[in-house]
Amino acid sequence: MTTAARLQDPYGSGGGASLADILERVLDKGVVIAGDIRVNLLDIELLTIKLRLLVASVDKAKEMGIDWWEDDPSLSSGARRRELARENERLQRRIAELQDARAGDGGAGSRVERADRVEEDS
Repeated sequence: MTTAARLQDPYGSGGGASLADILERVLDKGVVIAGDIRVNLLDIELLTIKLRLLVASVDKAKEMGIDWWEDDPSLSSGARRRELARENERLQRRIAELQDARAGDGGAGSRVERADRVEEDS
């Protein structure tokens, strides 16, 4: 007797879908699970928790307009690079403003600059 003959399909032949088939359908179509939990004491609402769960593939989520993970620096390296680029631009603008302000001081800025150089040489 072969192994296939000894192991019978517990759900009958041809009647069931494999876990991979079910997962593929769920990710392709998406599933929304929603529920509310309320805790009341003597008709006074103490706590309300609203649960909304969406299970879908990344492509399906993007199709629905959900892409929050692309802008989260902890989840996306692209978002982290964009955040660093924005910070770099902000700092460069601030440096330019400080240099312009220093140039507008006339001689006072040059004296401070010379003093900085003397301290560095020491």
